[in-house]
Amino acid sequence: MKRHIEFDRLHNFRDLGGYRSADGRTVAWGLLYRSDSLGKLRDNDWDRFLELGVDTVIDLRYPWEIDARGRIPQPERFRYANCSIEHRPYDQADIDPDIDPWRYLADRFAEVATDGVAEIRETLELIATAAGPAVFHCASGKDRTGLIAALLLSILEISEDQILADFALTERATAHFITEWEAANPDRVLRWPSYGRAPAEVMRLVLHDLTTTYGSARDYLTGTAGLGEDVIDQLKSRLLVPDPHR
Repeated sequence: MKRHIEFDRLHNFRDLGGYRSADGRTVAWGLLYRSDSLGKLRDNDWDRFLELGVDTVIDLRYPWEIDARGRIPQPERFRYANCSIEHRPYDQADIDPDIDPWRYLADRFAEVATDGVAEIRETLELIATAAGPAVFHCASGKDRTGLIAALLLSILEISEDQILADFALTERATAHFITEWEAANPDRVLRWPSYGRAPAEVMRLVLHDLTTTYGSARDYLTGTAGLGEDVIDQLKSRLLVPDPHR
């Protein structure tokens, strides 16, 4: 099966299948995807997307981002939800180049975990109750999408090494993100040299922070975010399948 699904305009569309849970099962292929903005879907990309049979689309962006850059075409075709998990916007292109970039990003993730509990819970509930394949996305599919992926994989008891590796796969799209930013901002200078980066170290810090603050990612979800054990059971039942290689 293929982790990266190729599109002309999307650069970070990935299948979350194949990761192995602690109980020996694996995440099913073709049931859950993560992506950069689906507002970029056009022409052949749109046809390719429809072939995936996606039922549920969860847009993690701010409403003002959607107004400015568009949502998925024909949202009425899907079970569509806007769950804006981030509440304190910041401009990554203008981050001070002298600060520790990975600690800075991890601190922003911590803010999202604090502020976005209702939207994070809703996102996981929507995935648990999807009738078919689901996809969640933000603008680049890096930070907000990366946090949801990490929390979800944690609930499925996927190892930290696999979670970090999944997060770092976004690095393949960094050059595309820079090109897109420069095209959209011809009158600005990209100050931050780490723009578009997603090294594993960022997610390592995020998971460590969740453990330090809440006990674990799971404790954060079941406690602070109020995710029900029934939803966790639904997620495992829907997304985990026997390992075909065992």
